[in-house]
Amino acid sequence: MEGAQALAADRAGAGAGEPKMAWAVPCDCTTGDRTERALQRSRVPERYRHCDFENYETDNDIENVSREQMAAWNRSLAQAKLMVQRFADEFPVGSEHGLLLMGPCGVGKTHLAVSAMKSIVLRGHSGLFYDYRELLKAIQDSYNPESQATEMSVLEPVLKAEILVLDDVGSSKPSLWALETVGHVLNTRYNEKRVTLLTTNFLDSDAGGGSSANGAPPARVAGMRAPTMEDSLTERVGKRIRSRLYEMCRTVEISAADYRKEIRHAGPFR
Repeated sequence: MEGAQALAADRAGAGAGEPKMAWAVPCDCTTGDRTERALQRSRVPERYRHCDFENYETDNDIENVSREQMAAWNRSLAQAKLMVQRFADEFPVGSEHGLLLMGPCGVGKTHLAVSAMKSIVLRGHSGLFYDYRELLKAIQDSYNPESQATEMSVLEPVLKAEILVLDDVGSSKPSLWALETVGHVLNTRYNEKRVTLLTTNFLDSDAGGGSSANGAPPARVAGMRAPTMEDSLTERVGKRIRSRLYEMCRTVEISAADYRKEIRHAGPFR
């Protein structure tokens, strides 16, 4: 009884002028700033900072395309979105494997990769975005005696980030130095169990390299030939790196038309 009376007295004293606890709640205007700062730290280009899963379109309608073909393309887009969003939602649980997004230009591979990284870094994880050619150039530039950067200052964030997006893999002509450098990055991240998301316009020369949400091999874009070995992903990155990617990534092949091209050709009222 005495304890209850003392507690009541304490409450009365607090109401009589003692300082009260107050919680600071951030206003909505700071949310956008926080997102922008996180994306800047992650080196996401300005062009892609708007990307998220909500604005990734999977119900496109293109003129002069049969309804059956359009439905097949939209299913491929929807399945890719489902797989990448599930990966982002579950990270880091069960994320011992990254993703390799393959498909022709304009199907939204970079959009999906950035959407996943944005979702992950906004939950407090570290992420880094690099274009394949820009990464190689940054490393090469570090060899210049006049450069302020060193090779390790460029490579360390790439090797240590919890999630790395490497965009447009294979876009530059392969050289022995480039293959060794990329191989080092991928091997180090694989051995340290760090997750990598990659995008590429180059496909495997066989049709069985990709997968869909239901596990079935995807149907490629109608009229699009399977690449020869000379213009395949294996040729662009080498057999050793392609083999490593099979180990460290789930391959998601997206089969659809170049949506950016269709929008440009459709005119301003599309």
